[in-house]
Amino acid sequence: MKIEEKFINLLSLSIPFMVIMMLIVVVSRYVFGIGQTGLQELIMYMHGLVFLASAGYLVTKDEHVRVDIFYRDTSKEYKHKLNVILGILFLLPVILVTIFYSFEFVEMSWKISEISTEAGGLKYVYVQKTLIFLLPVSLLFALLRILRTYKWK
Repeated sequence: MKIEEKFINLLSLSIPFMVIMMLIVVVSRYVFGIGQTGLQELIMYMHGLVFLASAGYLVTKDEHVRVDIFYRDTSKEYKHKLNVILGILFLLPVILVTIFYSFEFVEMSWKISEISTEAGGLKYVYVQKTLIFLLPVSLLFALLRILRTYKWK
């Protein structure tokens, strides 16, 4: 098993914990009348981590969402060629734009040691904002893997 798959499997284990934590938030709020803002934010951070880190893996495994109008009934070779072309056409700009616009956003958050605006919220919002870089990194690895496996003629 590759390191990437081990990481994704480990990451997938956090999903049941998020469900349990959300259950705790709901029960404490509606049964006991106690708000759990910090726990709610932790769940949100974990959800962001799962989504941003697994996006590239799903592209690599061809499990991402797509509209299969021109893709469904075609050969494997055509699908792979289409993945290469559309990966360069769409994934590369998403990677570049995300990196370009995230640097200042994340840098400012670290400079001011940004904390939650909610009472009882987490004190490390800047760490969560740094997770934004997981999306372009994971998508870049996916694009490189697609390009590496393509049979160039």
